[in-house]
Amino acid sequence: MPDSSTIIADAAAIAALVQVGECIEHVAHYTREEISRFAMLTLDTNPVHHDREAAQRAGLCDVIASGQQTSALMSGLAASYFSRDDGVARSMLCLHFNFAYREPIFAGADVTMRWVVSSTEWNASLDGVIAQLEGKALVGNALAVIARGTVLVRRAS
Repeated sequence: MPDSSTIIADAAAIAALVQVGECIEHVAHYTREEISRFAMLTLDTNPVHHDREAAQRAGLCDVIASGQQTSALMSGLAASYFSRDDGVARSMLCLHFNFAYREPIFAGADVTMRWVVSSTEWNASLDGVIAQLEGKALVGNALAVIARGTVLVRRAS
């Protein structure tokens, strides 16, 4: 069983790197051209990402972003945030991300992406903090994507 000085040191190390309740937020505007370009870069030739008429034939009002576009942006948002240097240089490794797609994201939408740190735990063998994240992407008030993530945050060397 760890002694109280170890527990205090672990708590201080965690607090210096990442804290429960930290919130990361970013708003992205999805243009028709960016949706199509991203889909092509990821080898997604589904016409609902490229052709408005094809999207309409599929029952959609316009082209929609591929799910991986929002997933990639949200993953990048977390990676940038947890590898920042704000006086404490950090490095971050993604251990796990999971995304559930609730609503399509149409061309022209402003998408608010948000991550909140829900828990932290010091991992001595990895010499860093395992942080659990809860995420979502909203279009207006509509929940488009639900996400969960696990990241390892360490002091950069």
